[in-house]
Amino acid sequence: MTLRVAMAQLDMLVGDIAKNTQSVIDSAHKARNNEQADVIVFPELTLTGYPPEDLLLRPSLDPRIESALQRILDEVHDIYVVVGYPRRIDGELFNCAGVIYQGAMLAEYAKQKLPNFLVFDDKRYFSEGREAGILDIKGVKVGLSICEDIWHPEPIAQAKAAGAELILNLNASPYHIEKMGEREALLHQRATEVGVPIVYVNYMGAQDELVYEGGSFVVNAKGEKVSQAPWFESGLYCVDFIVDETQPNKVEPVAGPIAPALDVEASVYQVMVLGLRDYIEKNRFKGIVLGLSGGIDSALSLAVAVDAIGADRVQAVMMPYTYTSSISLHDAEEEARLLGVKYSVLPIESMVSAFSDVLAPEFEGLGKDTTEENLQARTRGVVLMAISNKKGLMVLTTGNKSEMAVGYATLYGDMVGGYSVLKDVFKTLVFKLCRYRNTLGYVIPERVITRPPSAELAPDQKDEDSLPSYDVLDEILRMYIEQDLSAEAILATNQFDRDTVYRVLRLVDVNEYKRRQAPTGVRVTGRGFGRDRRYPITNGWHIGE
Repeated sequence: MTLRVAMAQLDMLVGDIAKNTQSVIDSAHKARNNEQADVIVFPELTLTGYPPEDLLLRPSLDPRIESALQRILDEVHDIYVVVGYPRRIDGELFNCAGVIYQGAMLAEYAKQKLPNFLVFDDKRYFSEGREAGILDIKGVKVGLSICEDIWHPEPIAQAKAAGAELILNLNASPYHIEKMGEREALLHQRATEVGVPIVYVNYMGAQDELVYEGGSFVVNAKGEKVSQAPWFESGLYCVDFIVDETQPNKVEPVAGPIAPALDVEASVYQVMVLGLRDYIEKNRFKGIVLGLSGGIDSALSLAVAVDAIGADRVQAVMMPYTYTSSISLHDAEEEARLLGVKYSVLPIESMVSAFSDVLAPEFEGLGKDTTEENLQARTRGVVLMAISNKKGLMVLTTGNKSEMAVGYATLYGDMVGGYSVLKDVFKTLVFKLCRYRNTLGYVIPERVITRPPSAELAPDQKDEDSLPSYDVLDEILRMYIEQDLSAEAILATNQFDRDTVYRVLRLVDVNEYKRRQAPTGVRVTGRGFGRDRRYPITNGWHIGE
């Protein structure tokens, strides 16, 4: 006998329970009628979208979920629907997976392991489940599990002890650079521990800073990957299981297509594109406007914007000032031409002069400092926000993680905007991503990639006048932010001098107030500046103590 399972790798809209429910119903009909699937498996919390956060606290959640489940019970038949949702049982809210067939709820499983770290807050909302979820589907005992359950041996061992011959695992596992390989190694371990094949169905799409890249896959009882859905694509992806009653391990997945692995640059670039596209479309912005400086960060941001929503919905604005080089003017124009976007040049000399004239009495007797540099950046911010208000375009900020970490950005200047695709991308990776994007089609002039980065807010200014080289800076930042190493632990690696390490760490700590006011942006590392890292703005912690 063959059991066909459809993995529903879909992009849902958080909070739109009615629309998400319709997607479940439509997908179930398609899986049955077009793919002849016996079972369709959806990701974790499909009905609410993921993560629903404090929408789970809304009083109207319970009746909305009950209504959604009733619709599925009424409208879907002849296929087993395994779907994720929150549900209140005896006064407690659980993260559930239910199995619906022929108008009946055959089984319901509550997630047992509730993650409460990095971007996850399950314990804020849910109670822990305790029982295995097992049901018979066409003679196969199927065990249910949800996301974090698979990262611990106990829930899967419990399901095996209850007779499970196949595990269905519903996930909303967000992307970070190391995550793809981690999942595959994990599934290999779990499957070999219990000697049972596992179907791992992952969410696809973006929600604010989190991106889910899909890549749903199946491992056999030996932990070998036998089928994998594409990365960054919504759809239904089927896998067949041969069920042989005469064999001890009677359920064996049939080998199917396996999506090729992506290198770091390819996966990060697609994450940025998907994150931005979903943010624009789900929030119903008409398009994007961004400041195009002729530098590498804005060049990469522009390329991502065009790849996300199309050149016809993107406007680039060059805002030159006294210190803007002719090279920058030329390169910005070339970038806009290569990508085919609307391009405007709006000089800001007169506006900066007007601000300076008004402020002159206040600044009398005071020398020039970064105030004048920040005034240029804030003038540009005013221009971009005015265009945003008038045209309904979202301002895309262009600062990277290295700059944001050490405060190399201007509040209410280059930090203004609605979203940032480089927020969690170190400068050294920015260079690599530009090289990668040019392999898909030449859109970033070579000179933009090779010339020394500069904010061009002062004569002959270069980033490395104020900061360590980006190779040094980024490695210190990785150790401090992503690995939580202390100053002395970083120094113990014998890679950096003491003054540099202490200076960088102090800059990171004192600029938390800026980062709190920065727009949200795509998370690509295991520790971004957002839900991952909650550092107090006001504190008396001293580095080195």
